[in-house]
Amino acid sequence: MAFNSSIQCNSSSHEMIKNYEVFVSFRGKDTRNNFADHLFGALHRKGILAFNDETKLQKGQRILSNLMQAIEGSQVFVVVFSKNYASSTWCLRELEKILDFAKVSGKHVLPVFYDVDPSEVRKQTGDYEKAMAKHEERFKEDTEKMEEVKRWRGALTHIADLSGWDMRNK
Repeated sequence: MAFNSSIQCNSSSHEMIKNYEVFVSFRGKDTRNNFADHLFGALHRKGILAFNDETKLQKGQRILSNLMQAIEGSQVFVVVFSKNYASSTWCLRELEKILDFAKVSGKHVLPVFYDVDPSEVRKQTGDYEKAMAKHEERFKEDTEKMEEVKRWRGALTHIADLSGWDMRNK
């Protein structure tokens, strides 16, 4: 899969936005020093430009807006579901944005289930059930945030219904 990467100027903010071939969403705590690093290395060796928050976000930049721009500038999305993925509001916001953008753009989302059963993600059982319950408890007084949690649940179910790679015990 070969794409051309480019840099474009966002006319509303005059910030430089880089286009990426692949955006990888992952829980750093679970996979940064193992699976994700190997994935980024393999993509790099194949000449595929992938967004990596550790190397692409400069210190002092706004994290959320830069992540959202990187998603919108990407061609393919790889979502690495791991044990603690759903405990991160950052990951869930990325996931929601990826799903929304993929729906309107027709771009591909490729799920990877790293040391987690796909049905646990799809049905939000086990660690995913616990993580989502914590979000609901934390946001129970905020109607807007509770709607966000509902959207996260829907995004988890939708993306876990896609054919992907089950990397348990591998």
